[in-house]
Amino acid sequence: MLFSNFAVLSSVALSLVSALPLEISKRGGSTCSFPTDAGLIAVTPDSSNAGWAMSHDQSCTPGSYCPYACPPGQVMAQWDPSATSYTYPQSQNGGLFCNKDGTVSKPFANKPYCVDGKKTVQVKNNAEKKVAFCQTVLPGNEAMLIPTSVDSGSNQTIAVPSPNYWAGTSAHYYINAPGVSAKDGCIWGSKAKPVGNWAPYVAGANTDKDGNTYVKLGWNPIYVNDFDGVKPSFGVRVTCANDGDCSGLDCEIDPSKTPFNQVSGSSNSPSGGAFCVVTVKNLASANIEVFDI
Repeated sequence: MLFSNFAVLSSVALSLVSALPLEISKRGGSTCSFPTDAGLIAVTPDSSNAGWAMSHDQSCTPGSYCPYACPPGQVMAQWDPSATSYTYPQSQNGGLFCNKDGTVSKPFANKPYCVDGKKTVQVKNNAEKKVAFCQTVLPGNEAMLIPTSVDSGSNQTIAVPSPNYWAGTSAHYYINAPGVSAKDGCIWGSKAKPVGNWAPYVAGANTDKDGNTYVKLGWNPIYVNDFDGVKPSFGVRVTCANDGDCSGLDCEIDPSKTPFNQVSGSSNSPSGGAFCVVTVKNLASANIEVFDI
């Protein structure tokens, strides 16, 4: 898991709530259909996942949990009630439960599909083209499938979980180069196609019970290993918003100023990518700025 030190150590107390089935169309009982009327974001709906936040070649089958993507700024509010810690395979069990009859059920009947994050971090796109931030699915397979697309010159709030999010975990993002769309970038890339899991930079964010938001920015270790010395054509930095009280600045990756796999600010670079961390106090706001170089 990226940035595992972001996890809040206290466990999340979850009680088993009786599930109310949500009737949907069936596919011969072999798969469960993605709910298209719940305000969710369909992930590659023309692939086998049919909109679920799962690998493109994976289907939502009876007896399994099927994660989904929420709109930007929101986090999933449904998961396996018995999965209370970050352990495999329970960490895969996010989303709705697919029943044997082809319907899906909410594990927590009285909760919505998605809830707002803490709204303490925005992406500020100062680059000339759109930029795609791809959030990993957790609980789920942790692939970078949840899209947030930010137009040039605009801002977009991204999901920052509260301390009571699943198992106290944080949100993790892969940052594609400007000009790579969310459709093309929020997938499992490759060395031949450095998008998604091969995107140059990664970010993470979470909050604690004292109202602090932790924003982490770094080089993607996979990019560092496979593209040694190839500097991206864009940079990223964390800045404090007007209402902010931030410590840990400067926190910036600007390949025009710093060597490959290095950051400005307090950093760590053992065998993977370098990173820096900013603490934003009192539920104030920070920006992750994207800029051309």
